[in-house]
Amino acid sequence: MESQLLNILAITAIVLLIAVTVGVGYLTLSDWRDRRRLEQENREVRRSAAPKK
Repeated sequence: MESQLLNILAITAIVLLIAVTVGVGYLTLSDWRDRRRLEQENREVRRSAAPKK
């Protein structure tokens, strides 16, 4: 009985650890894509706002 409970707790801890790791990875990737998109938009705005010769 006690062994089963420890196994369930260990599996639950591993699943939660994986879920948190995937969540942090997703947020990191999302932040990276947003920053890249914002930098690209800023470059386009600067390029269109540059004085024409």
